[in-house]
Amino acid sequence: MGNHLICMPKKDGRDVGSRSKRGGRSQRKMAAEEELLHRQALAMAIHQHQLSQRFDGSMSRRIGSTSSRRQALSDSFLNGKQTAESIENIETKKFVLIHGQGFGAWCWYKSISLLEEAGLLPTALDLTGSGIDQTDTNSISTLAEYAKPLIDYLHNLSENEKVILVGHSCGGASISYALECCPKKISKAVFVSATMVSDGQRPFDVFAEELASAEMFMQESQFLMYGNGKDKPPTGLMLDKQQIKGLYFNQTPPKDIALATVSMRPFPLGPIMEKLSLSPENYGTARRFFIQTLDDHALSPDVQEKLVRENPPQGVYKIKGSDHCPFFSKPQSLHKILLEIAQLP
Repeated sequence: MGNHLICMPKKDGRDVGSRSKRGGRSQRKMAAEEELLHRQALAMAIHQHQLSQRFDGSMSRRIGSTSSRRQALSDSFLNGKQTAESIENIETKKFVLIHGQGFGAWCWYKSISLLEEAGLLPTALDLTGSGIDQTDTNSISTLAEYAKPLIDYLHNLSENEKVILVGHSCGGASISYALECCPKKISKAVFVSATMVSDGQRPFDVFAEELASAEMFMQESQFLMYGNGKDKPPTGLMLDKQQIKGLYFNQTPPKDIALATVSMRPFPLGPIMEKLSLSPENYGTARRFFIQTLDDHALSPDVQEKLVRENPPQGVYKIKGSDHCPFFSKPQSLHKILLEIAQLP
């Protein structure tokens, strides 16, 4: 991360003023760079599909008021110099970032930038039918098809190479599937407000208590896609822009909401309706970590607590003030947690 130069103010105060001017220029430069980054991201995203159907917002309902006893850890980290020294000793520097439903690799742009600046090696993947992958959503019926880009990536790693796998939202099912398929390629798995299911459970089941039963959901939903005809089971789901804002982006900056609304795509239903087969020999040997988002309207903190209780990970972290998408609403806090997990021996 480079050397850090500490400037001590002179007694007559002249150095303080010059440092203040430099600080102002530095802030303006950072703001200009951030604006450029947003414009570049928006330019790339504009080629992707927009959303059109309505979403009824029922996922925002809470299922209780359980309180957490775990301490929020997102702000207790090493200082810059110590972090730089620790990064050099990290065994696994490769991060693979997996998006959730409707998103794509584009949603990780802040995390990618922060991880690269820290000297790490992040890669964000588009799952099948997501981001810039042109596969028709309606043609994807299994988790194996949906997660194929991730499994292919892991299979193509060199023999002794490992990665830290990070999954967001329904991306938790994809990284669970990867843990079962390629356990020796994954050093640690991080679930970011994600569907961390147990053996025999469907990703959809995580949302079921907030959505009511799957059958009622299917009957009442007016935002389902029927790629194989109305007389066949639905094949995909499209979310309305306004409902997405309330569910996913209640703490997200307007620029990132703009990016998301031109970038999010329909997502396939088959993969989240599929029961996962997770074995103690493969999935059970993984080092799993869960990051809870405490102002989440899509996957309530209470449901996140339930996931952690029913399928305990090795560690639990919390981000205060984060909506369902901490890579937008709290990117620095998310980054610090990812660094801390990477540094764990």
